[in-house]
Amino acid sequence: MPAKKYTKADIIDAMYEKTGMNRSEIRESIDLFINEMKDALLRRQVIELRGFGTFEVKVRKARPRARNPRTGESIVICSHGAVTFRSGRELKQAAWNITDEKKSSEN
Repeated sequence: MPAKKYTKADIIDAMYEKTGMNRSEIRESIDLFINEMKDALLRRQVIELRGFGTFEVKVRKARPRARNPRTGESIVICSHGAVTFRSGRELKQAAWNITDEKKSSEN
């Protein structure tokens, strides 16, 4: 079973508990941050957050013969942009030892 989702509302609550700032100010700050990131990505800028990771838009090539897995129908996929994320060294190292407890207890 996948982990529980951590939503923007959860982040706002956590920041409220840690800082005591007004929830509406926290929401505004987060929304402003997200919108700034979206705008930068749409301008094809690379966003680097040291210790966390790097976001960028990469263009995927067109594929003239792809297949819809649900229907088996052949379809054409035009070239398009896709946002990619590469984790930073600190995040990568911190996540390295995370294991699936269910699977590790079966072995």
